[in-house]
Amino acid sequence: MADYIISAASTADLPREFFEEHDVPLISYSYLMGDKMCEDDCREESRAETYRQMRKGVALTTSMINVYTYYEFFKKLMETGKDVIFLDMSRELSHSFVTAGEAAEKIRREYPNRRFYQMDTRCVSGGLGMLVASLVRLRDEGKSFDEVVAWGEANKLKIIHRFTVDDLNYLKRGGRVSNSAALVGSLLSIKPVLYVSDEGKLVVASKVRGRRNALLTILNRMKEDLVFPDGQEIHILHADCLADAEFMRDKVLETFPTVGKVVISSLGVVIGAHCGPGLFTIFYFGDKRRP
Repeated sequence: MADYIISAASTADLPREFFEEHDVPLISYSYLMGDKMCEDDCREESRAETYRQMRKGVALTTSMINVYTYYEFFKKLMETGKDVIFLDMSRELSHSFVTAGEAAEKIRREYPNRRFYQMDTRCVSGGLGMLVASLVRLRDEGKSFDEVVAWGEANKLKIIHRFTVDDLNYLKRGGRVSNSAALVGSLLSIKPVLYVSDEGKLVVASKVRGRRNALLTILNRMKEDLVFPDGQEIHILHADCLADAEFMRDKVLETFPTVGKVVISSLGVVIGAHCGPGLFTIFYFGDKRRP
């Protein structure tokens, strides 16, 4: 058994069963759905219900985890007597990295003879999930704390994230597009195609007319990214747009017949709250991140 713990936040968007089966302690974000406070519990049924409510017009607001909650979570991990590696979404996408860092500094002062490593993953959602799963696999293969951290730092920017949204109004609310751009885009059915950059930022790579064209644009980008498809597992996460996810799964399998499999699941609510129902995402390993 490893002498260290790999822990993560719910923004890794992995199934609840993964955390439980692989002994990965989980700290969950919370969100307000209408007037109901909910926990991002990483359960498929919770995600599906959340997007159904959003489709009905119910407002969704996410909450950051505060320093005290991080501290209590980290302290329980340290009380096991093991060192800790903690992963959450990119520093550039949430102030949570700083908040968790404050709690981590307090933990390091209280446990000076132990190691606590907070990785700036430069990943989010299914990309973060792929990084967590990769580090867990290395742990289970017997790799040391230092080996796992080194692999994560060396390979995190090879995890490719590509997205498209269906409703520009959610990006408008988050300040990523202007009011006028959202209005014109909605009238002309303009769909942005986004990716996560090396800095861990969500960036608009291109804008195309129509949802199907946005999906096919992502597929074309994959032809440049996916330099070693053989046996690779591709992950599609969607916010209540299963038909699009299945369309892309079939296109990916047709275009890259040597991939291992394409896994479809519902997107976690933290990213979904900011991008809205209809958000389509796909994650895989490449050689480097490209626009």
